[in-house]
Amino acid sequence: MNLTKRLNFAVKGENFLKFKLEQIMIEVKENWNNYIKNREIFIELYKETMITLNHTYKEMGKRNFNLISKLSKIQYTPKINIQYIKQIGTLIPILEYELIREELLPAYSFENTSHYLDDLIIILVKFFEKLIILAKDEDIMLNLAKNFKKINRRINGLKNIIIPELVHDIKKIKDILEENERENYVRLKNTKDLITR
Repeated sequence: MNLTKRLNFAVKGENFLKFKLEQIMIEVKENWNNYIKNREIFIELYKETMITLNHTYKEMGKRNFNLISKLSKIQYTPKINIQYIKQIGTLIPILEYELIREELLPAYSFENTSHYLDDLIIILVKFFEKLIILAKDEDIMLNLAKNFKKINRRINGLKNIIIPELVHDIKKIKDILEENERENYVRLKNTKDLITR
């Protein structure tokens, strides 16, 4: 009886895990299109950033650009807040990103700098926003994939190892009980025959 209860519990567990697996697949399908779209936007923005950076390097030189970069770094303060919520057993990140600019005027003069520099700063702000969005989407997809793999491994363990072992043990015990019943029946019959003789 104990083994039968364990078998019923294992079967219910397998069904529950299959349901959970279906829910994860639904989440993957919902997030996949969003991830692909954000990835394409990020790649295009990355190309645009690299082209603008290359033009800026050509006009200003790497040394002047690095100097202005270090001066501009003082003006910006990034704030990132990361929290996780659990959905279907999967950790989903919630990222809040804000780039606070201390001063409105740039940290460089307009006479000795490239005209691409202003464009580059605008593009870089968008670039980091899209980078964080893409990182969040990738993290969601990776967490869903890990959870899918873990649940699938548990289902396979239940289906291929635990449930067959329980079924085999129950069958073995039933066979032993039936054999004992037959032996008792034969013994009782022999005892009855002896008594009647």
